Amino acid sequence: MTFPNRGTGSGTLIIIGGHEEKQRESDILKTVAERVGKGRLVVATVASSEKNGELAKEYDEVFRELGVKDIAILDVRDRSEALSEEAEAVLDGATAVFFTGGDQLRITSQLGDSRAYRRIEEIYQKGGTIAGTSAGASVMSETMLVEGDGEASYKIGSALRMAPGLGFLRRVIVDQHFAERGRLPRLLGAVAQNPAYLGVGIDENSAILVHGEDWFEVLGEGAVYVLDASQVTFSNLSEADQDETLSIFDVRMHVLAAGECFDLRERRPEIKSPEEEKEKKRPKKKKADK
Repeated sequence: MTFPNRGTGSGTLIIIGGHEEKQRESDILKTVAERVGKGRLVVATVASSEKNGELAKEYDEVFRELGVKDIAILDVRDRSEALSEEAEAVLDGATAVFFTGGDQLRITSQLGDSRAYRRIEEIYQKGGTIAGTSAGASVMSETMLVEGDGEASYKIGSALRMAPGLGFLRRVIVDQHFAERGRLPRLLGAVAQNPAYLGVGIDENSAILVHGEDWFEVLGEGAVYVLDASQVTFSNLSEADQDETLSIFDVRMHVLAAGECFDLRERRPEIKSPEEEKEKKRPKKKKADK
């Protein structure tokens, strides 16, 4: 499945590492709610295999407690539904779309190049917010991680499986439940295979708030890990036997906590957001003499 390469989007992404707090004081879901404004929030449960609607009901209750008045559920069970006018109509008036967890391949295979997907893309291009947690986080990037061994050191022959994502965030590979499931080795394997891509690992109850394709800010209580393999001087990925451990030299890793930022174009972390830095450097106007 191919998704179109797009230029810098004018919308915002909220990419969540999974198991986010769902109480009223939840900073992450509160940020999603604030971005809805007076429009509609569409909760997309496409990734979930459940049929009883409990997940949709849970998020509906949480977001209503956070002040969102107009909430609709996009629950596509097969691809024919995603191609329908009814699925597209669910997105009418939406200013934000929230993808729940489950299986990321369900999202891409059911929604790819459908009427519903094109409307979601339009919402983003017009300045809307696309958010996702767990599997809903993985699909945000151009190339997504589908499965792969975690915890143990990465072996050359490890079954690391990647596939096209929805493509809202280019040249980045997102991994979720990061520290909790020991996923550093598999993300290292991913960037070793794709040195042009940044690897972004997001802990549970943590998120990145992505502004266009320029920079992101960290939210939540955990950490966000950024792996940069662009300056790698050696890896044994193509020469070693399948059962050998991956070795990789000069890969860079940044670890960011809440409130810290990362410049995606310059590939560098920042204590302050680019907007705050610009404001700091802007000459202050002199007060007029009375």
